[in-house]
Amino acid sequence: MKNLSIRMKITLWFSVVLVAVMALTFLVALSVSRSVIQKTVRDGLVETVEDNIDEVEYYDEMPPEEQWNNADLYIEFRNGIMEIDDDFLDRVNGIATGLYQEDGTLMYGENPIANHTSDLAFADETLREISVGKITYYVYDRALSTEELEGLWLRGVVSEQQGDMQLSSVTRVSLILMPGLVLLAILGGYLIAGRSLRPVKEMAATASQIGQGRDLKKRIPIGPGKDELHTLADTFNQMFERLEESFEQEKQFASDVSHELRTPMSVIMAQCEFSMEYAENEEDYREALTVIKRQGDHMTALIEDMLSVTRLERKADSYTMEELDLSELVETVCGELSMLKEKDIILTCGCEPGVTVKGNRELLVRLLRNLIHNAYRYGKENGHILVALIRAGERVELSVTDDGIGIAKEEQEKIFHRFYQVDTARSSRGTGLGLSMVQEIAWLHGGEVKVESEPGVGSTFTVVL
Repeated sequence: MKNLSIRMKITLWFSVVLVAVMALTFLVALSVSRSVIQKTVRDGLVETVEDNIDEVEYYDEMPPEEQWNNADLYIEFRNGIMEIDDDFLDRVNGIATGLYQEDGTLMYGENPIANHTSDLAFADETLREISVGKITYYVYDRALSTEELEGLWLRGVVSEQQGDMQLSSVTRVSLILMPGLVLLAILGGYLIAGRSLRPVKEMAATASQIGQGRDLKKRIPIGPGKDELHTLADTFNQMFERLEESFEQEKQFASDVSHELRTPMSVIMAQCEFSMEYAENEEDYREALTVIKRQGDHMTALIEDMLSVTRLERKADSYTMEELDLSELVETVCGELSMLKEKDIILTCGCEPGVTVKGNRELLVRLLRNLIHNAYRYGKENGHILVALIRAGERVELSVTDDGIGIAKEEQEKIFHRFYQVDTARSSRGTGLGLSMVQEIAWLHGGEVKVESEPGVGSTFTVVL
């Protein structure tokens, strides 16, 4: 069984259960059908005899010739004529009916066991069983009720074998049809199982192609549907999309990192070569070392930011969340950074008191610091920075507004990409990871970051938690 396919296992199980159900149904049907058919035979006997009562009529005199029915039988009886309809002769389902006098004389009709019932007294509306050898017969007597026909009896007789014949006929038909229906059901189940499990094969084939060719653009093409396999295939396709997106991001990240590190490394190598070949005095060496240190600091900041972003993406569960007084936290950070006096920019803080959130203090401090440092970096001389915190219904909005160079509309969607810098000439001190980190921290807290900016007027970054 272990080596069989799922399709074959399902078909075998379905076949065994179906055959078992068929056999049990057949046995139950046989046992029930016998009693039902025998009851039908007895009921048919009673009904036939009752109907034949209406087939016997009495006339005081012979009807006119034009009223004769040549198929009927006319018998002189007592002081008149007794007419027996031709339908009386019909044997329905093996039931024989005889017209008897009170003394047991058969006047008309038939009785297949007349010799065995000659001593059987008539009993009105009574059904009895008579055994003749190994065969059982049902006998039903009915007295004619009209005054002219008083003393006449109808006796109906039918063999129990009549029911057995009907049962044998039903059995033969069942034995022919039921195996055919079972085989048809098994074949249909096999085909349906194959069709239902086809997406599994397509999943395996697609996964194998992705594994061998490392092509994450492939998807499982199973068409529309809402069953469990379609749901599973959709889940796999969504997983492949996320993997493709993740790998693309990793590739882009590796490319960006190598590009970002190549520039300071090239500068460092160039300064080293220049110093070794052309430096003539201490001032030349000092200038070269200053450039090397500046590039080294930039590389250190870049590496630290890359480690922070990676940790945010891959170890989000490692950050402890707690209830924080965000108003106090924002005022503390603003108080520290307002002393920078960079470009003579004035930092102002306007916080609604008592605003609390559930978050990580370290990350929220980094988020705010990054936004304020960006405002300093891109702000204008003698400009202003406004940090605001308000409660808006069930949300909290933290915004940082500057009156600096602003961001063009087409650039606003790109600024959250890693290493992207709007003006590289004026932001050489940045790593291009600050806003990417802000966005990751906001997402980690179930929030989002929005930006509104106009070139030459300034920018507003709003974190909604």
